[in-house]
Amino acid sequence: MTVKKEEKEVVKKTTEKKVKAKVTEKVGAVDKLRIKVTAYEYKILDTSVKQIMDTAFRFNSEVRGPVPLPTAIKKYTVNRSTFIFKDAREQFEMRVHKRLIDILSPSKEIIEALTNLNLPSGVDIDVKLM
Repeated sequence: MTVKKEEKEVVKKTTEKKVKAKVTEKVGAVDKLRIKVTAYEYKILDTSVKQIMDTAFRFNSEVRGPVPLPTAIKKYTVNRSTFIFKDAREQFEMRVHKRLIDILSPSKEIIEALTNLNLPSGVDIDVKLM
């Protein structure tokens, strides 16, 4: 009986070591930095994507993208009149342009440089560490 308990403890210790090693690998090294950039105007979006790409190239990192994602179109229809005339309507739409950039094996300097970028207003950035 004591032999089985000792075997269980040895197995338990080795699995704990393996799990700890995997967790430290994931936390210590980031494989990919995924940046999703969105804006209402495509010209401002393209200039901000160019700034991001330039900072990534400055630190000699491998970049995939920018990949243009489908444009989300939100349409709104509003009555021109407040009461009777339902035939008179106005239609409005908002277009949200999106781009996706992947930076492979980023260093701390790249992440710091990307956080210090001054981008124009109206540009939204989502950064994920993968």
